[in-house]
Amino acid sequence: MVTDFASGRFIAVFCGKGRTHDLRLFRQSQVHFKESVLCLADKGYQGIRHRHNNSITPRRKPPRNPLPVPEKHSNRALAQLRLKVEHSIRRLKRFRILSERYRNRRRRFGLRVHLLAGIINFGLALSS
Repeated sequence: MVTDFASGRFIAVFCGKGRTHDLRLFRQSQVHFKESVLCLADKGYQGIRHRHNNSITPRRKPPRNPLPVPEKHSNRALAQLRLKVEHSIRRLKRFRILSERYRNRRRRFGLRVHLLAGIINFGLALSS
């Protein structure tokens, strides 16, 4: 899911077949950002820097060692910046299409997720 940083609105939503890793789904979607666009991603997108140089992901803990304190603080600051995006994902999960087992036709799943994202964007536009 690609959301607007300032408003929390959904820009693009992508669906894969079954369980798909976040970065693999991003690669399959073939979305290309301009170099000037800052991408704030979570830990699921650890290799996104190879595709988009202007992206920030949380630092990983080194093997068998604790994460240094400055990197912990930078991870926390990144999480606070991503808060609006996470709230948008929460709004989508409130409809339970993403949080529970989907029992309808698989080929309609993407359509329904797009419709729900549109409903959420419409609600955000009305409240602004």
